[in-house]
Amino acid sequence: MKIKEVRSMLLNKSTLKIIGISLMILLAIIFLWESNKRSIQAIPSTAAQVYFDGEYRIGDGGEWQEIKKGEHISSTQGDVTLRGNFHMLKPNGDYLGIYKGGSPIAFYANHINITVNEVDRPSYSMDNENPRIGKSACGESWTLYYFSNASEVIEIVIHNPHSYGNENAIDEMLEGFTFWAGVDTQKDILAEGEPQRNVGLLFIIASCMFLGTALFASLIHLKNSGLIWLLGLINVFAGIYFIYSSSGISFWNESIIANTTILGISMMLYTFFVVMLIARVLKATRKTGVIISVSMGVVNALIFLVSMITSVYFYDTWIYWLAVQNLANIVLITCLIKEIKTADFKGKLIYVGAMLPLIAFAVDTVATGFGIWQGGMTSKIVFMLLFVIAAVVVLRIIPQSINAIAKASELETEKLLLNTQLAESRVSTMMSQIRPHFIYNTLGSIEQLCEIDPQKAGELVHNFAKYLRGNFGELDNPKPILMSQEMAHVHHYISIENVRFPDMTFTFEMNSNDFHIPALTIQPIVENAIKHGLMKLQKGGTIHVVSYETDTHYCVLVEDDGAGFDTNVLLDERKHVGIRNIRGRLKAMVNGELEIQSVIGEGTKVLITIPKEVG
Repeated sequence: MKIKEVRSMLLNKSTLKIIGISLMILLAIIFLWESNKRSIQAIPSTAAQVYFDGEYRIGDGGEWQEIKKGEHISSTQGDVTLRGNFHMLKPNGDYLGIYKGGSPIAFYANHINITVNEVDRPSYSMDNENPRIGKSACGESWTLYYFSNASEVIEIVIHNPHSYGNENAIDEMLEGFTFWAGVDTQKDILAEGEPQRNVGLLFIIASCMFLGTALFASLIHLKNSGLIWLLGLINVFAGIYFIYSSSGISFWNESIIANTTILGISMMLYTFFVVMLIARVLKATRKTGVIISVSMGVVNALIFLVSMITSVYFYDTWIYWLAVQNLANIVLITCLIKEIKTADFKGKLIYVGAMLPLIAFAVDTVATGFGIWQGGMTSKIVFMLLFVIAAVVVLRIIPQSINAIAKASELETEKLLLNTQLAESRVSTMMSQIRPHFIYNTLGSIEQLCEIDPQKAGELVHNFAKYLRGNFGELDNPKPILMSQEMAHVHHYISIENVRFPDMTFTFEMNSNDFHIPALTIQPIVENAIKHGLMKLQKGGTIHVVSYETDTHYCVLVEDDGAGFDTNVLLDERKHVGIRNIRGRLKAMVNGELEIQSVIGEGTKVLITIPKEVG
C-alpha cells in the first residue's frame, strides 16, 4: 500500500472514530481487569502485614488440606473450616512471627457468615444474616475481631447462606486479611474502589444530561426522544452499578441492606432498559421484542414484591432472575440474528452492537458461577461502549431533529399561506356567486314595477344604482369589513325590498358596530328570512337585527317571525341564499360560527359569533 493511501485512510473520519473507540475499550478492559484483581485486597497498614496459614476442610467430615497461596477454595460446596494461625510480616515483606493478639484484624466477608473459635473463649459469629441487622443484609462488609493474646490454633468457620454467586468468597477473605489501623486502613480500602466509583459518578452526571436532553426533546416533540430516554436510563443504572460494585463500598455507604439492594436493582433495571432499547430497534421481530420487554418488566416487579412481602432474601431471588434474564437474552439474540440476515450494512452493525450487552451478561453469569471473576466485569466494559454510543447518538439526533423541526415549520408556514390564498380565492368565487343572485332579484322587481308603477320603478332604479355605486367595490374585497359598513349594505338592500314588500317590518338594535365581518354576510341572511320566512305568511312579518358583544365574542342575531322550518332536515343550499357560502367565509376570514334555530310556525333565529381576537 502506498504512503498516500495509508495517510488518506488514517485521516478518514470514520477510521479515526473506530480507532478512538477501540483505544477507549482497550483502556477500559485494562482498567477493569486490574481493578477486579485488586478489588478485595486491602492495602496493608504501614505497621505490619498479616496472613493466615494452616489447613482447611469442606463440610464436617471433609478431609483436611493445606492452605496454599493462590489455590482456590470453593465457598459453594458447603461450610468451610480454616484451622491454623495468623502470621505477621514487616511492611517490606520480612517475616515477623506468629500473631499473638492485641491489634484487631479486619475480615472481608462477601455474602458469607464467619464464626471464630479460640481456646478458652466463647465462639464469636460475624453474621450478616442476623435478624437484628435486617432482612437481606447480606453483602460486602469488613468486620473487626480482637483475638486473645494466646497463640494457640484458631478455627474459623465460613458459612455461605446462599450457596451460589460468591464462589471466590473464601479466596477473597484470605487475601483481604489485614491489621486494622483505624481511619488509615479504611482510607486504603476506599482508595482501591475510588477510580471505579468516579467512573460511575461520571456516568450518572452525564446520564442526567442525557435525560435532560430527552426531556427537552419530548417537549418539542422530537422524533427520537424515546431513544434518548432509554440511553439515558441505561447509563444511569450502569453508573449506579459501577459505584456499588466497587471495592470498599461498605465504608462509602455503611448500610449493607442498601448496598446489596441497590446493586441488584441497578443491574435489573439496566438490563430491562437494554431489552427495551433492543425491542425498539427490531423490525421484523419487533412483536417478539415487545413481548420480552413486557415479560421482564413483570418478572422484575414480581421479584421485588417477593422480597418485600415474604421472608425470602432479595439476594436469593437473583439466581432465578439470572435464569429468566438469560433465557430472554437468548430469544433476543435469535431475533437479532434474523434481523441481521435482511439488514443493510449499517443495520448489521446496529444489530451486532445490540448483541454485546446480552452476550456480556451471559459471560459474567458464567464467570461468576465458576468463580473466574465477579462484579460484572464484561458488562462494565460494555457499559463504557454504550456510554460512548449514547453520547454520539445524542449529539447526532438533536441537531438532525431540530433541523427537521425547522423544515417542518417552514412547510407548515407555506401550507398556511397556501390555505390563506385558497380561502381568499374561494371567498372571491363565493362573492361572484352571491352578487348575480342579488342583481337578478332586483332587476326582476324593477321589471314588474315598470308595468304597474313607473315612478316607484324609477325610485328603485335610483336606490339600486346608489347601492351599486357606493358598495360594489366591497363585493370584490376578500378581507372582512366593519360591521357598520355591512349594515349600510343591509339598509340599501331593505330600501329596495321595501318596494316589493311594504307590509314587512324591519327593526335594528345595534349595540356593537366596531368589529369586522365578511362582506355580504347579514344581507343574504335577511334576504333568506324574507324569501323563506315572511313570504310564506299571509301578510306582513317582522325581521329584527341585533348586534352585541360578550367577554369573548361579537354576536349578530337575525330573527324573524316567519313560517320557520324543520332544522333536522338538511338545508338545500341552493334555495337558502348560500348558507354554506356564508359559513365558509365566516370560518375562513374571521374564524366565526353560524348557528340556526327554527320552529315551524314560530320563526327562525340565525346567530353569528366572532371571536374577539379576530373580530
